[in-house]
Amino acid sequence: MARKPKNPLPAHAAARALASAAMRHREIDAPARHVELTAAMTRRPAARYVPPRARHARTVRYAVVGLGHIAQVAVLPAFAHAKNSELVALVSGDPEKLEQLGKKYAVANTYRYDDLDQCLHSPDVDAVYVALPNDLHYECCLRAAAAGKHILCEKPLAVTVHDAEEMLAAAERNGVKLMTAYRLHFEPANLAAIDAVRSGKIGDVRYFSSTFSYQVTDPGNIRLRAERGGGPLYDIGVYCINAARYLMGDEPDEVMAFTANSGDKRFNEVEESAAALLKFPGGRLAAFVVSFGAADSTRYEIVGTRGSIVLDPAYEYSMALEATFKRGDREREKKFPHTDQFAGEIAEFSRSILGDREPEANAREGIADLRIVSAVLESASAGRAVPLAPFTKHRRPGRRQLERKPPTREPRTVHVTSPHK
Repeated sequence: MARKPKNPLPAHAAARALASAAMRHREIDAPARHVELTAAMTRRPAARYVPPRARHARTVRYAVVGLGHIAQVAVLPAFAHAKNSELVALVSGDPEKLEQLGKKYAVANTYRYDDLDQCLHSPDVDAVYVALPNDLHYECCLRAAAAGKHILCEKPLAVTVHDAEEMLAAAERNGVKLMTAYRLHFEPANLAAIDAVRSGKIGDVRYFSSTFSYQVTDPGNIRLRAERGGGPLYDIGVYCINAARYLMGDEPDEVMAFTANSGDKRFNEVEESAAALLKFPGGRLAAFVVSFGAADSTRYEIVGTRGSIVLDPAYEYSMALEATFKRGDREREKKFPHTDQFAGEIAEFSRSILGDREPEANAREGIADLRIVSAVLESASAGRAVPLAPFTKHRRPGRRQLERKPPTREPRTVHVTSPHK
């Protein structure tokens, strides 16, 4: 009989707690502010509604919900380069953010969180970009779908597979599109790596390995709070999982994983580090380690029978990405153009709305990663390998999705804390 692991990490209990539908009162933008996102999703009956302007116009009008760090440094500036997309509304619990950012981006329609339904039912809004903490994606997306708005949601799509599947069902029921914000699906270095693997330049793929880490120093950072969907696995582990899947062009069938804490008090609620081994069909393996307690690292390597590809950095959005291609004795280094990855994903989502087609990085792409996150947590808790049921994903990212949007300078922010603090 297998021994029960001693003192399971709080992260595992947190994963179970995050599945509870009773979670309602949540801090959204700043550690000192608590706001309520509690309006019932049945307040107004759901209607199968696609905004007529989105069907016939050449631009899609967005409300950005949540004005935290990623929204301010990346999402809001991206609209300048997504020419088929227009920023028309902002939603936040912080009136100073609404005032300052509304002026900065010439957005007249600003809403507090308790006015979210008013924003969602506005005829001036076609779609929402959900930039809320992980635990709030579920409710916000369900309410947006019920209001007939298309949804571009930050990753991870939700904190459980069940929640993500309900979000997809709500989108389908209400005739709206739901896309997971996988910005690297439009970035030139990652797409070049995918293309090189598919063309056979490194032979038959044998293994993938990746590290992604940085120091989270502020004990009050929501990334260290279990109830907010915190921890490195949810925050950055999804990048490694997603990269392994799009480079392999396949889905894993078994997962073995560990989580670890050094005893640092910062990590009383979540794992400090997580490591996983994914087994893919055809004898291929993928391994990754993520951590909030280690120095900066953002790297992956894919190795085949005849060569390899290294991206370092691999996952960053604030700088150009670099790759090393090896085949036999030959080695070539390439620095790719720094692009606005967020503008690329927003522009693609708008095209899918205007063209009435499914985006490649859809909800099933988010669900595919979440089922692996769930298996990692289960494996780490149980101390055994966890099998995965077959999963089909028909479309994967490729060079046809390449977006060369010019980068923007990081703007000054209002009442936010850097993820690295």
